Amino acid sequence: MRPSSAPGVDLVVVGLGYVGLPLARAATAAGLRVAGLDRAPRVVEGLNAGRSHVDDITDAEVRAMRARGFEAVGRPEVIAGAAAVVVCVPTPLTAHGAPDLGAVRRAVDDIAAHLRPGTLVVLESTTYPGTTDEVVRPRLEAGGLRAGADFHLAFSPERIDPGNPAHGLENTPKVVGGITPDCAKAARALYERFVARVVEARGTREAEMAKLLENTYRQVNIALVNEMAMFCRELGVDLWDAIRCAATKPFGFAPFHPGPGVGGHCIPVDPAYLAYKVRSLGIPFRFAELAQEINQRMPGHVVDRAAGLLNDAGKAVRGARVLLLGVTYKPDVSDRRESPALAVAEHLRARGADLVYFDPHVPHWSVAGAPVERAGDYLAAAREADLTVLLQLHREIDPGLLADRAHLLFDTRGATAGHPRAVRL
Repeated sequence: MRPSSAPGVDLVVVGLGYVGLPLARAATAAGLRVAGLDRAPRVVEGLNAGRSHVDDITDAEVRAMRARGFEAVGRPEVIAGAAAVVVCVPTPLTAHGAPDLGAVRRAVDDIAAHLRPGTLVVLESTTYPGTTDEVVRPRLEAGGLRAGADFHLAFSPERIDPGNPAHGLENTPKVVGGITPDCAKAARALYERFVARVVEARGTREAEMAKLLENTYRQVNIALVNEMAMFCRELGVDLWDAIRCAATKPFGFAPFHPGPGVGGHCIPVDPAYLAYKVRSLGIPFRFAELAQEINQRMPGHVVDRAAGLLNDAGKAVRGARVLLLGVTYKPDVSDRRESPALAVAEHLRARGADLVYFDPHVPHWSVAGAPVERAGDYLAAAREADLTVLLQLHREIDPGLLADRAHLLFDTRGATAGHPRAVRL
């Protein structure tokens, strides 16, 4: 394959969100010449001014990237001079639960318009098996160049875990699958510049399936313990303690914990991509669909339990002041995508509760277009509230102090083990 002779950058990262920006940072730190392409002017202007919009990337790190030559741009012409292009755009679900590949198609069309021989193109956006070969490849080949002959094409699933201080892009194994073995080798050579270990899949479909398998596994196991949480109380079983004991087994068991539901950019979405593809074959995928149904029921279950606690205290939900602690989808980040806190709040408001929230990462929060009052001091707010519901345990929240101060505490995260004044999910 003849390499591109066009001068330019080593890598263009398309999409500078929670996946693309860490990728650009790692590649820049490894000495690659990197440009970032994003359709949002606010993102481009902010990064070029040294401001980060991603939790795991600081302003100082963005400034360091800029000092090494990184530039954010809004013009796809930058692709023409790139040795490699990696697509990291969102792949949400439509209102009907089908995959929305609109951002992928737009990004691929931009690449196709500026594709040169020898370029490596990698899709990182999560999608169903077959997307790289059936959706991306034809659009890139429309101009006459052929994948595997004139340019390299591969898929590499993102494994970014926002807020995880132990595992980042550089020390998490990177899976790559190519349209051809040479395509896989080209992708491997790129990622080995800044990732400690690269694992080659048999092809793009296997790499695409690996990502969906990882998150469907999590969805199913979370659903298992969530369903157990719905009946263990009636059985007189402390599920949290049962999980603690089971986790001591050194083989055959991985601990998962119940909660108010699932959120974020992966678990509520990725299994639906797999179910969509399986349904297109005329085959039911009951396991994943049942798991999704169970997890979607958890916010309602949390509100039912909350109503029961208020009732036991001689207080109706209507008119009760309820404090919600932590409204993001995971600890120590500001991301609220698919957070179960929203559904919990909607259920409580529908029952007439007076809501207040505290989250150090969320300065403003609205439910169904109506703002929710924000508490400045969560301990003082817990003393004043009829009920406090711990939905997300940020490091700024001390569960022991909270249990001591709260008038009535419902802990959906199992953070208050053994405290006599807290009720756990």
